[in-house]
Amino acid sequence: MARILIVDDDAMIRFTLQEICEFAGFVPEAFDSGRRAVQRFAEAAFDMVLVDYHMPDLDGLEAVLAMRRFNQEVPILVLTVDERQETMNRFLRAGATDFAVKPVRAPDLISRMQINLRLSSIERQQREKQREVWVTKGISENTLNLIARFLKAQNEPVTLEEITAGVGLAYSTVHRYIAHLLEEGRVQAVPHYRKIGRPKNRYLWREKI
Repeated sequence: MARILIVDDDAMIRFTLQEICEFAGFVPEAFDSGRRAVQRFAEAAFDMVLVDYHMPDLDGLEAVLAMRRFNQEVPILVLTVDERQETMNRFLRAGATDFAVKPVRAPDLISRMQINLRLSSIERQQREKQREVWVTKGISENTLNLIARFLKAQNEPVTLEEITAGVGLAYSTVHRYIAHLLEEGRVQAVPHYRKIGRPKNRYLWREKI
């Protein structure tokens, strides 16, 4: 059963949300303080967070930002009476996943929660499959991110030698990771034609194309 962290300073709303979660077969744990909820989020594993926007000690936006420092993957659904696009955009930038407008209706909230939990499960399975592929190929996520960050920072295509010097890794390692990124379509090989001999490839992060 999915564990749901509920954060709302209104006792009646907390009670209602707990009742809705239990009716849907979820296991809720509720807090009246954003600060205490963030602390609990850092200590325990939850499958989803329901967080109120307006709270006295730590508002919903601050709580979302704090939680995302501990976990980037758990769906966070914001409960608010504020339907302005500007507010929603701020929450999305902070790391929120979805929104529910107060007063919440049980069928709508349960449906929204089920959809987000299902999407989270699919994404988790995809990440696990990707990690299995990386293990098979001897790919380290930290090394991959290091090379990706270097390529993203470049304004022009660069050679394997330039990447090697820029990231401080062995040429053979860089060659293997670039081959992997080419296979995934995240890097483009750009032929550089010289006066003599075969063209030499340079590499460009595809987001810059």
